[in-house]
Amino acid sequence: MTLSSAWPRETDWNERLGDYLASPSFERLDQYMANERKHHTVYPCRDQVFRAFQLTPFAQTRVVILGQDPYHGPGQADGLAFSVPPGFPPPPSLRNILQELTTDLNLPLKKTVGGDLTSWARQGVLLLNTVLTVRQGEAGSHQKQGWETLTDHVMESLNHHPQQLVFILWGQMAGRKAALIDSRHTTIQSAHPSPLSCYRGFWGSRPFSRANAALESDRQRPICWESVFQPLTTEPDPR
Repeated sequence: MTLSSAWPRETDWNERLGDYLASPSFERLDQYMANERKHHTVYPCRDQVFRAFQLTPFAQTRVVILGQDPYHGPGQADGLAFSVPPGFPPPPSLRNILQELTTDLNLPLKKTVGGDLTSWARQGVLLLNTVLTVRQGEAGSHQKQGWETLTDHVMESLNHHPQQLVFILWGQMAGRKAALIDSRHTTIQSAHPSPLSCYRGFWGSRPFSRANAALESDRQRPICWESVFQPLTTEPDPR
């Protein structure tokens, strides 16, 4: 399976990205990725590379969270930026995101949480990385191979969205896309939530409440960010 065959056919993103997907630039990326998968273990699996576009159509996008590249540990990457499949514990960056969410929205601490962010994607949060694949154990290994061109086209398309959007850009790679966003949209930019950089401005940035405030000011419904949390499943202490 190639990238082109993995791209979801039944999506309104085709109206926005179709020309690029038929271009020599995307064909070169397609060939590069086919060769990579022959010689390396690559995440996410082929049929999940474009999962963000499957779950969050262009017309339903209201918030964009942009990161760097997928998790490079076995089984972690699920095609949604910062998300992991059900049953996987949150990696460090996601733990920090959830901690900021808890603080930002003043949520109770007596919760258990997984790392699956599908509920956000289904509400119109496009969970996108700047680069959509990575070699196992090699963070940043697929940078400057063509993914950035694709995500530039995505951002340019979103910039012309009929609604006012909220763009949450985490880290330097994501921050470079800010130049593609007009001032009619809301841009929330900070350091990456990685433990290596979160202290440089991610903590206390309050992206979730700020995003909802921007949506509500445009008479759009807010995102239920706390949907990622699950109630405690343990039996109550009988004492």
